[in-house]
Amino acid sequence: MKTRVFYSRNEMFKLNRDRLLERGVTIEEIAEIAFQQQGRYNKNISMRICIESVEKILSYRDIFHLVQLSIEIDRLTEEGLFRSPIQEIMKADLGMFGIDEVFGLTIAQLYGTIGQTNFGDIDVNKPGVVKRLNDEGKKNSERCHTFLDDVVGAIAAAASTRVAQIISEEESAKDPHFEPMQLPLEWKEEN
Repeated sequence: MKTRVFYSRNEMFKLNRDRLLERGVTIEEIAEIAFQQQGRYNKNISMRICIESVEKILSYRDIFHLVQLSIEIDRLTEEGLFRSPIQEIMKADLGMFGIDEVFGLTIAQLYGTIGQTNFGDIDVNKPGVVKRLNDEGKKNSERCHTFLDDVVGAIAAAASTRVAQIISEEESAKDPHFEPMQLPLEWKEEN
């Protein structure tokens, strides 16, 4: 029997959601970070648009691969299945390691410079579930969230940026000179 390697966007979303839940992370917790971050700039956002943004991002193929790989790296680290010295470096979540931040920056980069700036803010300030994951990984010798805290923070940053883009588009539509762009059908399915 042939091994399956391709999944639909709906399947990728569900697999990501389920893996995150296994690690104790909900979509709502990620959306809450996006809501708080974007709420500093726009008081008219809703939690619903933040949740929708997280869900959309979790359905992208690159995000699927990064979430799945990150969780597996953390799980294998918990089980002590890497060789020394990388096992100890990842288990300690060594600040000079930085590969986990590369995963986060890759996710945030999907939303350009603002996505990366938003990720930097979240990575430094560690709001909500990002702080919980970071602290749990450092305090609990049985848990490792070296990659997951950064990936979750980056998804929140991307969602925050997506929300800002939606609001910006809505504001531009209020201009009397606004002309909506006619997108090809295949583009509409991606957004």
